[in-house]
Amino acid sequence: MNRCARTLALGWLTLAAGAAALGAQAPPAPRKEAVPVPAIDWGWEMLEVLAHAQEQTRPRFDVDHDFRFVDRRDASGITFVHRCTVDSAKYYQPNHYDHGNGLAVADVDGDLLYDVYFLTQSGGNELWRNLGGGRFENITARAGVALADRDSVAGSFGDVDNDGDPDLFVTSVRAGNVLFVNDGRGNFTDVTAEAGVAHSGHSSGAVFLDFDLDGWLDLFVTNVGVYTEDRQIPGGHWLGIGQEGAANAFDGHLFPERTEYSILYRNLGGGRFADVSERVGLSEPGWNGDATFVDFDGDRYPDLYVTNMQGDDHYWHNEGGERFVETTAEHFPKTPWGAMGIKFFDHNQDGLMDLVVTDMHSDMSREIVPGSLEKLKSLMQWPEATLQGSENNLFGNAFYEQQPDGTWRERSDELGVENYWPWGVSVADVNADGYGDILITSSMNFPYRYGINTMLLNNRGRGFLDSEFLLGIEPRSDLPRRASYDPQRPWLATKKPWFELACGGPDAAHPLCIGRGGDLVALGNLGTRTAAIFDLDDDGDLDIVTGEFNDRPQVLISDLSDRRPVRFAKIRLVGTASNRDGLGAKVTVESGGARLVQYHDGKSGYLSQSSLPLYFGLGEAQAIDRIVVAWPSGREQVVTDGLAVGSLIEITEP
Repeated sequence: MNRCARTLALGWLTLAAGAAALGAQAPPAPRKEAVPVPAIDWGWEMLEVLAHAQEQTRPRFDVDHDFRFVDRRDASGITFVHRCTVDSAKYYQPNHYDHGNGLAVADVDGDLLYDVYFLTQSGGNELWRNLGGGRFENITARAGVALADRDSVAGSFGDVDNDGDPDLFVTSVRAGNVLFVNDGRGNFTDVTAEAGVAHSGHSSGAVFLDFDLDGWLDLFVTNVGVYTEDRQIPGGHWLGIGQEGAANAFDGHLFPERTEYSILYRNLGGGRFADVSERVGLSEPGWNGDATFVDFDGDRYPDLYVTNMQGDDHYWHNEGGERFVETTAEHFPKTPWGAMGIKFFDHNQDGLMDLVVTDMHSDMSREIVPGSLEKLKSLMQWPEATLQGSENNLFGNAFYEQQPDGTWRERSDELGVENYWPWGVSVADVNADGYGDILITSSMNFPYRYGINTMLLNNRGRGFLDSEFLLGIEPRSDLPRRASYDPQRPWLATKKPWFELACGGPDAAHPLCIGRGGDLVALGNLGTRTAAIFDLDDDGDLDIVTGEFNDRPQVLISDLSDRRPVRFAKIRLVGTASNRDGLGAKVTVESGGARLVQYHDGKSGYLSQSSLPLYFGLGEAQAIDRIVVAWPSGREQVVTDGLAVGSLIEITEP
């Protein structure tokens, strides 16, 4: 059964009858009946079962996991709410709108506190200024970055004019992408037309990088492919391609006429960019949701890895900034079939960049019982006609460990990196022990069951251990306080009102109105699409801000620094010959006998690139011996002075 048929079976053909049956069991509501979708679901009780099972794994941990995250959104003052299109709600049909949005983080006004830019499909994006102490204020109107007239998708911060402050690029669906320049005080000016980056299509991720090492940040924009019709629906959104037969939006990879190519823009300086995709040979068709870059062969020129959500990923080798050559099969013979999130990092302190890629769409070929098969690869149900050459694909997450000889070994199952319904990947050292941990945001929302976010603690490079329940990331800490929570039906704790229907009036023909004559509220499951991990309250440990689908964010504050001293170094790079952000630099911290390596790519989560200092957890080390920076310009800088543990260290390229 393809995704469309499965969704119909799960969604409208069976849910109406199931919801009616369950509605008859529910106590009568004074005004509107609350109808859970799907009718048969799981929530608090199953979450307790999973939490208990995870508790039994504590003896396997060789790393600190005795700390917690607590949602402090209310205390933060953040009131942003993500709003989806009706394609993911009242007039549900499966298409790429359900992929949601990114969020990006940067110090937009130079006060050394990190601000958060939330993106949405309806109602306008919002920029929240960090006031310190975990408090934020909404400065969207003053900053001028709402873009309330379009469906935004991704947000990326980068210093495109080398003036020392983060500029902002936003992608959208068929309303034009936008480039804003920052005046250094958090006020942004739209320079899209002058810059020449106003592509209008089904754009998705955006990545700043200096591909030709000329000291200016270039821009790579991924385009998904045509998944909307030439009709607009309420709110100004473009209607998603219908569900019938070959018209299914998720069959788009089978129709060459729906292809859109991703774009590489070269920064010419002076505020101007040029599309050089064809000139450098970067012909990237396919349903590209996101991308990132790395220099794993040491030639300084960043290579691109581009995810394909319906087929093969592509790895493009950068040959001296002059051209890109597609070398996927040489390095990654099998790639995930439905890739979404992506991140390069060194997981085992061997100094080599490894790669994690999440696969969402392979998990959509069959629904599984919660907690049973979620750590296993998908048992693919779709035919080869849909997969289009599956012999070179994995059906699940991938973890490519780089070997000393430059080859890559896929170890996702050995290392415990599989999960279910994954979107984004955010990597950071949340317990400050020197090893990068992985947060995978996961969910499907209406009309599917609840899906948990997965936190994988790095067990000293030997594998990753599920810890979302141990650390308080699951279950969501505010679930019992939600209006939908009912002690008699605790599974409703995972839900929220999704849309309303007037079954006795204009919505009488809606499938959920079958057998009903009054008003009702359809409930859908909560779910996360992306996240950023950074020191939100400047207390030395790392916190998490999530991007939810059709709901409020979570502001998950860590109490690690309250429980024990946290030894760390934050490193802010200032390029001179290299781009001002130092993107593409390799930073090595030598401390306590360990060599910790990070490649500065700004990749903070799904559909997101942030402007943040590099965070190195130092474990028990009492001092930093030295820091070595390999700049994109080719200069190597060794720093031995002013290396205080627990501080922000600014390193300027000589």
